[in-house]
Amino acid sequence: MDRRELTPEVLMKAYGLGVFPMAESRDDPAIFWVDPRRRGVLPLDAFHMSRSLARHIRRGGYDIAVDQDFAGVMEGCASRPETWINATILDLYGQLHRLGRAHSLEVRCDGVLVGGVYGVALQGAFFGESMFSRQTNASKVALAYLVDRLRQGGFRLFDTQFITRHLASLGAIEIPRAQFHQMLEQALTVEGNFSAPATPSGQELVQRMTQTS
Repeated sequence: MDRRELTPEVLMKAYGLGVFPMAESRDDPAIFWVDPRRRGVLPLDAFHMSRSLARHIRRGGYDIAVDQDFAGVMEGCASRPETWINATILDLYGQLHRLGRAHSLEVRCDGVLVGGVYGVALQGAFFGESMFSRQTNASKVALAYLVDRLRQGGFRLFDTQFITRHLASLGAIEIPRAQFHQMLEQALTVEGNFSAPATPSGQELVQRMTQTS
C-alpha cells in the first residue's frame, strides 16, 4: 500500500473493521493489511496470574507509567533481529498517539525503561500491537497492569492479533475470525476509557487479578 494513502483516519477505520497493518521487515517500506483466519484475544476476566508472577509483582522494585514514553516503547518493540515495525509504522502510530488513539504502558526500574506494551483504543476494544522486555518478567508485569487498566476502564475486548506461547501462558486464546468480528462489533457499542483508571499498587493488582481470574 502506498504510504501516502495510509493516514491515521484510514488506520482507525481499518481497526473498526478488524484489520491491521504490518510490514514484511524493518527495511521494507511496503505495508499490507492483515485479517487473520484465527485471531488471538486475551479474555479480560481470564488473565493467568501465576504464583511466581504474583510474588514478583508484590515484591515491586519497578515503576509503572502510562503514555509517558510511547516512542521509547515502540522502539523497544522494534529493537529485535526480525520485526514488522518499519519507519512508516513508527511514524503512523506516533501520530495516533498524539491524537490520543494509541497508548503505551511502561515498566521502569531505577528510572530505566525495561519493558512495555503499546496498542490502539477504539470504543470498548483495545488492539494490542507489541510488547518488549529487557528484564525478566517485565513484559508480563506490563501485560498484567494493562489488563487491569482495560478492566477498570470498561473495555470489552483485548485483541492480541496472533497468539504466542508467552501470551497463551497468560491466558490468551485463539478464536475464529467470524467470532472475533462479532466480539468486535459488540465492543464498539461501548466506550472504554484508557486514561482514567488509577495505577494500583502491586498488592492491589494481585488481589484484583486473583479474585477475578
